[in-house]
Amino acid sequence: MATYGYRCDVDGPVDVKLPIGTAPATIACPNCGEPAARVFTAPMLGLADRRRLAAIEHGEKSRDEPDVVSAPAGAPRRQTRMAPPNPAFARLPRPLT
Repeated sequence: MATYGYRCDVDGPVDVKLPIGTAPATIACPNCGEPAARVFTAPMLGLADRRRLAAIEHGEKSRDEPDVVSAPAGAPRRQTRMAPPNPAFARLPRPLT
């Protein structure tokens, strides 16, 4: 359900909850019955906390301009030593290419 805003000439702003995409251009005012025209307002994103707004902005920015890094984050990894090859494996059949 979405909240749609309407403006009645008699009672002023009226909010109505309707399924998304079903809001008509005018409705009857719930208080007085007069026609109320739909008004369009900005989304209420400014009411979110700072961390949520920062996450939204970072997501929008990374869609077009991803961060470029030269190395993975954290401490550098140590390379582990490989075990010496087993001579028995040399006698195994090789797959045909």
